[in-house]
Amino acid sequence: MPRSLRITGAWAAALALGLTGCGTSDGGTGAQPRKAPTHAAAPDRVEPLKAPPEARLPATVTSADGHKVTVKDTSRIVPLTGSLNEIVFTLGLGEHVVARDITATFEQAEKLPVVTRAHDVSAESVLSLRPTVVLADTTTGPAEAIDQIRDAGVPLVVFDPAKGLADVSPRIEAVAKALGAEKAGAELTERTEKRIAAVRKTIPAGARAKKPRVAFLYLRGSASVYLLGGRDSGASSLLEAAGAVDAGKESGLTKDFTAITSEALAKAAPDAILVMTKGLESVDGVDGLLKVPGVAETPAGLDRRVVSVDDGVLLNYGPRTDQVLKSLVEQLYGDTE
Repeated sequence: MPRSLRITGAWAAALALGLTGCGTSDGGTGAQPRKAPTHAAAPDRVEPLKAPPEARLPATVTSADGHKVTVKDTSRIVPLTGSLNEIVFTLGLGEHVVARDITATFEQAEKLPVVTRAHDVSAESVLSLRPTVVLADTTTGPAEAIDQIRDAGVPLVVFDPAKGLADVSPRIEAVAKALGAEKAGAELTERTEKRIAAVRKTIPAGARAKKPRVAFLYLRGSASVYLLGGRDSGASSLLEAAGAVDAGKESGLTKDFTAITSEALAKAAPDAILVMTKGLESVDGVDGLLKVPGVAETPAGLDRRVVSVDDGVLLNYGPRTDQVLKSLVEQLYGDTE
């Protein structure tokens, strides 16, 4: 199994393989998942800041891999992950983006040429687009491709991947700084933080008394991959912000993921199951999910309590995290108005 950092950054790569929830109420505490919408898909558009950012260049930053990088020109930007594409577009610099990662599935980016395969970068494809700056994560590879781009003289800034809500603002600010758009970064950070805070206020009071236990399952039925998320899966922060307990983490799973077994699921005892939309599709929906060993015997399986969020945004921890959190809250608790 890949290390947690690699797996966390590779969610979007899973889209290359091809990942509707429902629920019922136990009628008591108000904290248990209620009947949720069939599927609350994340919006397929990003919302750029209203005013185009004022770029102050050159901008010199220290890349996460230790390189000191000076960016002098942002006229041709190539972000190498879906989350970085999302941040750049939301900052208002979308018209300068000339390529996308395969996981940048939102509408404004969908017609751009793709320069990655799964989570691997094609240096030749990137360089053919004559980029003035390339943005990558520490999970981006292979290393040879990153080196090839740098050796060609292109400024390349590497960022640490966001793995929780606490990483959202620093990541936005880091990207904005590298692109000479610090003022826009501060504005976007403030907007994002306010929206996340507003969603958290909608969590029913009953959730504070008895938090639902939610297990995050990573599914790829076509590849026979069935994994249970643990402490480092990347989902804990979102689940806790939604007033829930990460059942895998709480049951003692310290790794990012472990193969699903009946024993592990019984110990996790989830009241609800969180999956990525395409993952649920890959096992033929809720009925197929219940055929995965151990799932049907859990409280979540018995009540068919399944929550799904679009692959492209679930673990991005960026400008649309408030929308992901809103979807979780609505699906877990029903109508919060």
